[in-house]
Amino acid sequence: MKPLSVRQIRTTIAGELIQGSDHVIIHFGAYRLKQIKKSHTILFSSKKIINWEGLRRFFPLVLVTDQVFSKNGQSEDLTVIKVNNMEEAYWKFVHYYRSLFQIPVVAITGTSGKTTTKEMIRHILSADKNVTSTNSSNNSRTAHLHYLLSIDDDTEAAVFETAVGEPGDVRNAGQYFKPTIGIITNIGAHHLNYCKTLEAYIHAKGEMVSALNNAGLLILNAEDANSKKLDLKNFKGRIIKVGIDLSCHYKANDIRYCKDGMQFILQYEENTYPMFVPGFGVHQVYNALAAIAAVHEIGVDFPKIADRLKTFQNLNKHLQVFEGINGSTILDDTWSMTTTSLEAALNVLNELGKTKKRVAVLGTITDLGSWGYIIHEKAGEIVSEKGVDVLITIGEHARIMAEQAVKKGLNGQVYSFKNSPLAYELLSRIADDKTIVLIKGDMYSQAIIELAAKLRKKK
Repeated sequence: MKPLSVRQIRTTIAGELIQGSDHVIIHFGAYRLKQIKKSHTILFSSKKIINWEGLRRFFPLVLVTDQVFSKNGQSEDLTVIKVNNMEEAYWKFVHYYRSLFQIPVVAITGTSGKTTTKEMIRHILSADKNVTSTNSSNNSRTAHLHYLLSIDDDTEAAVFETAVGEPGDVRNAGQYFKPTIGIITNIGAHHLNYCKTLEAYIHAKGEMVSALNNAGLLILNAEDANSKKLDLKNFKGRIIKVGIDLSCHYKANDIRYCKDGMQFILQYEENTYPMFVPGFGVHQVYNALAAIAAVHEIGVDFPKIADRLKTFQNLNKHLQVFEGINGSTILDDTWSMTTTSLEAALNVLNELGKTKKRVAVLGTITDLGSWGYIIHEKAGEIVSEKGVDVLITIGEHARIMAEQAVKKGLNGQVYSFKNSPLAYELLSRIADDKTIVLIKGDMYSQAIIELAAKLRKKK
């Protein structure tokens, strides 16, 4: 955080100094007690704090409150600012702090590929810029203030994930970050337990338009069907499309699998540039295209982009390839589970497994609410369409996938288990050096994660 004095903040939020000093310097911010980790923190809170003794180790501390405050012998190391309206004061502070920095800020949303695209952008820019970003995929709305305050006078660019748990999430993130560039990687069907309908989920992702204040630069996947449904009629900024279509501003040609990743030719205007991105799958090329578009618009030239992109390290549990039990090949894709990422993973399985027995081990898709049955049926249709030699599902909801795949004509062996030990017992019998196993679930499925670890060859 850029250090600010109490006087600067108090003036900005129109607060009255009740206790303490205008000269205290603030280095951290919080709006919940548990977010206070160090001294020199400013806390915005309407709640009555009872246990001041438990907070003394963080003094000097600054409290902004709209409640009546009684000193009751409180230390002078506690500075208190009284405001008329807490929420209004908090957002004045947020908007003021963001206004201090005129830097490129990239915000990324999408059903799949957010973290990978964000990490690619961070990796490319960090070659010669001081970049702040979301940590891994920790994109909770409660972390927005922390990430905003990670911008300081040394920061030259920022890149943040803006996830959708429910409608309003992307718009809320935009209030903090005020991005200059927005990216929607793709829109599948997820978090329907809160969004209720696919249309509402698409609309929630489309909040990126308002996050950009209907200006700035919006990067879209030209081939993504649901992204084409976004209402962009009021968007006054620039729209850049990436993909393989002739209409794309950043277009990928001659996409090929190679050792450890994907090769493609980037076409921009009348020029072409050879590119390599670590990590398998055409979807990885789309992630790279979005990242390339963002960093090029920020000012990085294509030769430097190509050099940096080839040194990108693909993320843990994102279609990682390992040697597995009985000499088999394991594709560990246990980071997330959506129909969008499932289709991408099955494409990779089929490409890498052209001469092998293809086994898919699939867990449950979460955060679907009343849509659970329908989305699992859709997943089963995807499995049937892509085809595997052996399908193994784990969990009661995952069984729906297996049943639908069979119903739609999957030509392969199908097994449904309630738990992972039974799946491991089967795999230990059928896997050999001519077998490739995709294991896919999400980060919340401990059983799937543990099974993936057991399937790897022990070093």
